This record gives sequence, structure tokens and C-alpha cells, in this order.
Amino acid sequence: MKRTILAYLALVATLTAPGLTACGTSGVAKSGGSGVSLADLSQQPPPSTARVEVRDNLHGTEIVDHYQWLEDGKSAETTRWADAQDAYARGFLNAVPRRDELVKRFTDLFYLDAVSAPHERGGRFFYTRRHKDKEKAIVYWKPVDGMSEQVVIDPHKMSADGSVSVGGWYPSWDGQWIAYRKKANNADEATLHVRNVANSVDSGVDVIKGAKYAYASWAPDSRSFFYTHLPSKLANGEAINVAERPGHAEVRHHFLGESQDNDSLVFPHTGSPKAFVSPWLTRDGRYLVVYVQHGWNATDLYIRDMHVKPPPGPFPSPADLEGLDTAERVALNAKAFGFTSLAVGLPATFELDYFRGLFYARTNLDAPRYRVLEINPLKPARDDWREVVAEGESPIESVRIVGGHLVIETLENAASMLYVHNLDGERIRRLDLMGIGSLGEIVGDEDKDDIYYSFSSFDKPPQIFRTSVQSGESEVWAKVDIPVDVSKYDVEQVWYPSKDGTKVSMFIVKRRGLQLTGDHPTLLYGYGGFNYSLTPSYASSVVTWLELGGVYAVPNLRGGGEYGEAWHKAGMLGQKQNVFDDFIAAAEYLIANKYTNAQRLAIRGGSNGGLLVGAAMTQRPDLFKAVICAVPLLDMVRYQLFGSGRTWIPEYGTAENPAQFPYLHAYSPYHRIRTATKYPALLMMAADSDDRVDPMHARKFTAKLQHAQAGPAPVLMRVERNAGHGGADLVRQTVQSYADQYAFLLWQLGM
Repeated sequence: MKRTILAYLALVATLTAPGLTACGTSGVAKSGGSGVSLADLSQQPPPSTARVEVRDNLHGTEIVDHYQWLEDGKSAETTRWADAQDAYARGFLNAVPRRDELVKRFTDLFYLDAVSAPHERGGRFFYTRRHKDKEKAIVYWKPVDGMSEQVVIDPHKMSADGSVSVGGWYPSWDGQWIAYRKKANNADEATLHVRNVANSVDSGVDVIKGAKYAYASWAPDSRSFFYTHLPSKLANGEAINVAERPGHAEVRHHFLGESQDNDSLVFPHTGSPKAFVSPWLTRDGRYLVVYVQHGWNATDLYIRDMHVKPPPGPFPSPADLEGLDTAERVALNAKAFGFTSLAVGLPATFELDYFRGLFYARTNLDAPRYRVLEINPLKPARDDWREVVAEGESPIESVRIVGGHLVIETLENAASMLYVHNLDGERIRRLDLMGIGSLGEIVGDEDKDDIYYSFSSFDKPPQIFRTSVQSGESEVWAKVDIPVDVSKYDVEQVWYPSKDGTKVSMFIVKRRGLQLTGDHPTLLYGYGGFNYSLTPSYASSVVTWLELGGVYAVPNLRGGGEYGEAWHKAGMLGQKQNVFDDFIAAAEYLIANKYTNAQRLAIRGGSNGGLLVGAAMTQRPDLFKAVICAVPLLDMVRYQLFGSGRTWIPEYGTAENPAQFPYLHAYSPYHRIRTATKYPALLMMAADSDDRVDPMHARKFTAKLQHAQAGPAPVLMRVERNAGHGGADLVRQTVQSYADQYAFLLWQLGM
């Protein structure tokens, strides 16, 4: 099972339906929904920003920063500045003609009926359902052999203004309880609660604070669970620095009906924010596995046989741990708490599933495109591991045991394929996935025949399928009816050379029969990091962009996982510039092959993708007309000091390291801004409650770019209220966000 804690952002992809028609170039807009002329607004300068010089010397290089004061998001001065910037941006966006039409269009599209793949627990299906007349998804259950469904968790009842959200939810094996994370403003910070499924009432006692990364790994008797606890204070009451906090994550054991104060510590913290812990208890309760993740590059596995009473100690004292590195410290602590090493110190990642006393591991150990190993916990030595599925030409994306078989997803030219193997690794069949596209979550149990999954593509709205592992027979379990004529659009995959000659694949979606005249408005989207794969999937924003006459392109940049771990490593640490080169080369390909030109080309990315578009626009400001940059990392010299930054050091490196500082400083978008330079138009999308990537990046970059901008293009920063790194989870806010982004593109690309 895939159990890694991922800190990337997958921007919300909401389902859509038809409506807007393409519109030809209309020239300069005269007025918009606000009744204010864009031409008049363009004469107004952005809000003034104080420049306070701060000089730092890092490894012999002087860094001059005029906007460090904007790093303090709690100060009144920063708040006033951000409010003024937001008002300035919304003044422009509200004035764009057709924005009201966009709002209506997205309102029609984003309010819909849809369900997720179901999880079966104790004779009950658990799933989420969206409703056409509701703002948030609701968690339901229904009998496996029945039709009537019952509400389990309704987030609409948790706050009057909709600012409280539900994160993950985790039903117990008997289906009687469900643990779930409650979050304010859709931020990552959360509290874990436990609810009685029969009456949909919280226990009131089982309240777990510090649940930012927690999920409930239930015991087979459904009376307790293991979870990751992330304290905000030390034992002496001293607050933990936010940047160092992930290093204090620890594994605890909670029994229902008990206070969190009584939860036992079963695996102590690593002391390093770059090494994060998370637990998983096997279905039979025999083995507790603790993952110690070193970024996205390596995973250490520790296991404890729960049938064996752990040693009473002695536990290492601070003096015992002093002077040890992270690996030595973790190993000493693990042994004291009754754990043995299963895979430690190996330059590889591991993701486990378990069946009848054996672990099955998806790993890139000596296999950059991954393979599957069988590991007997009673014979854990590496010499006793058995390879059951060898590395192939296509990367293995995930492995699940369902119905006593290995269900394996691979990526073939960045598209999902699904296969069934027996436990000896023999391939039995390929499952039909309706063509090239993407699998969503694969759901199923090791002792049940049915597997559930969603499937979609750029031109295929998502559906939920149920498939028999034994026979391969498949049927639609839940269908989303979206009256979109997807037959009007073509999806093609092209390959283009990057700067160093590496061939990179790219999906291009456009209206069927579109003549390549070199002037079509085009939106280029990318990510390129954290081993995350961009595969063909359906999104309302994409279809709407196509309806407007646009072309949509998604390159599979290095740093992602589309072609295995070697592809990932070619875009991380000192190789990160490859990602930006791949993206720039994609833009050049689109122009050279007459899809578009530099005056009709926009780029969009969020989080690590925000870093991508920030780097692209500062390295090649001549190549793009407009940029949408969402919740980004942009100051790569100081990123590790804020939010969850230290957890990403294995991916990016840190300027605190003299060997890594030069390449970070060289590409850091914030530091690449040059005065008296004509930059493309920028719409910065910030979130006020983002506790993953600190909004200081968005604030500082906007301020510096406004000061440096020598051209007429606007530099705007829009702030989403009551929103975390993934935005807000209210549909009405999603509607307004997309309307603003598309209004910005219509305006800048002359649509």
C-alpha cells in the first residue's frame, strides 16, 4: 500500500460541463462586471511597499533583501499590505468583461453529484458524495447488500461560515467507528476525532490534538489505533519552532474512550525534520510497521511483532543519544521500543502490503522503475528477500493485494495501466481501462474479490468501476453524468528535446480539427518534483479552457515520477535546473510547431509548480504573456525556515549547506528578479491560512516584482480567505477562484 506522507500540491480538478463558446480576439477590454474600465485601472500603480534593506552573508556571498519584513505574516503592517494587494488585484479581475459569464459557467459546472470509490468495513460501504446543492463533500455509509445510505460526517454542520473542513477519514475494521481529521480554514493543522457510525455522534472523549499528519491505523478488534502525533510544545511547555516541528513527530497508541493524555508512546521522534515517522498496523494486528521517511528518496522500515512483549527498557537517555547522527539515534530508540530493522540505510523507497504473514514491497532498490519483493518478517535478512515482480520497461506506480492477488498499476508513457498477478508474480491479465488515462485511488481488501477505482482522462469524465480480480469482469459502480461533448477534442502525446537533448513527453489537448496557425491561446501547466506524476485526467477547468478556444499542454518534466526514480533524481537537488529547462523547452516546442506564440502563451503551476513557473518567468520573461502562480515556493535561500520547509530539504537541498547554496541561489526565482526588466503579467494566488508553504513567498515575490517591472503588464496578488495550501473546500470559493484566473487569462491573452 502506498503510505508515504506527500507534501506536494495537486491542484483541485473539479468536474465540468459545457456552456462557454470560443471567442475571437476582442482587442483591449473597455469595461467589465465592476463597471470600471481596465484602461483606467491600469493607470493606477500597485499599493506602495516599504523597502527595508537587510544584508546577509552566506558562504561568502552577500544577499541583499528589501522585503524580509513581509515574512512576518502576523504583523499588522504585513496584514494591511496583503489586504491592499488583494483589493488592488480584485479590482482588475472584477473589471474583466465576461467574468460574470465565467462565474455562471463555473457555478453550473462545479455543483454536481459525484461519489468516490467505496471502502468496505464490517459489511458497510463508506464513501464521499458531492451534491449539486451542497458546498462540501459528505461522508456516507450504506450496507454492502443494501441501497439506503446514511450520513456519517457532514462538514456543513461544523461551522456557520463553512471554514471548518474534514481531512482524511478512517473507518474501523468492524465498521462501527470512524476517525476523521477536522481542520480550520482547510489548513494542514488538524484535530483527530472519533465518531460512532450508528448514530453519527462523536465520542467526545477521543480527541487527538497535533494530528497534522495523523491517520488512524486501526487494530483488528477496532478498539484502538496507532497514529502520528505532532506536538506543538515541548514537555516543559516551550513552543516548538515551526520549521523544526516535523522532527518531533512520534507514533502513539490510542484506545477508544481514553484521553489523549493516556496514549502510550510506541516510537519516539527522530529529532530531525528531514526524517518523518508514520505507522501502519497489519490487518491481522501481528506487525506494527513504522516508516521513517527521508524525503522522497529513501525509506527506513522498522517492525515490531505485536505478539511479543516489548522490552521494559532501559530507554536511551539524552546522554546516550548525544553525538549520534539521525540514523544511529533512531536505530537505538527503535531497539529500545521493541522494533527490529527491516530495511534501514538503503538508498531506496519502500511501500508495503501484507498478506498471510508475508510483506510485499514496492521498491526502487536496485530498480529505478520499481519491482516487487516478498519479505518474510520471520526471516528479515536481505539475503532472504524474494523478487516476485521484476523491474520492467514501465514504472510500477502502486501495488495492492486484493482478493489474494497483486493488483499492480504501471505507467506506460505517463498513462495508467492495471494488471493482476498471482502471488508468485505471474501476470494473469490486464484490466480494461477504457483507453489512455489515469487511475484514481485503488480500493480493495486482501480477502475480497472486488476492486474499486476511478478512471478518467482529459476527454473522459471520471467514473467509478468495480472489477472482479478473479474473472476480470468489470462494471460501472457509480457514474457521473456530465453533459460535455468530449468528442470535440483531441488528445495527443508528443516528444520534444530539452536543452541537454533529453527527450520529454507532453500531452496536448485541443479542439478537433484545430488548424495550427501559431496564434491560439495556450495554457501550459507543469509540476516536476517530489516523484509526482502528471497523467491524463479530467478537469472542468481544462474542458472550459478548450470551450473558450484554448489549447492545453502538460509536459512530463524531470523531477516527476512518470518514468521512474531516475527521472525523479534528474530533477532534484543540484539537477533542479533540468526541470525548468524541460518546461521552457515545452514552451518553445509549442511556439515552433505553431500551436501558439509568446503573446498568446500562459503558464500555470502551484506549490512546487509555483516554483516552476516562477523560475520560468524570471529566466525567460520574453517567452510568456501571462503567469498564474499559486501557493508557491520562491525564496529558495530561506524556504527551509518557514512552514514545512525542512521536510523538503532532501528534495531541494538547503542554503545552509555551502555545497548546495550555489545552485539554490542561482535558480531561486525571488533572487533572479532584475530591476528595469519587462516581465509577463502575473496573477499570484495566495492563501491566508497556508501552513505548508508559507505565504511569505507570494508576498515577497509580488513586492519585488512590482518594484522591478519595467513593462506595462500588471503584477497582482489575490488572497484566498479561510484557505490552506489546497485552497478552500467551499464550491462557491472554487467558482470565484477559477473565474478570477480565467478572467485574468482572457484579459491578458486577448480572448
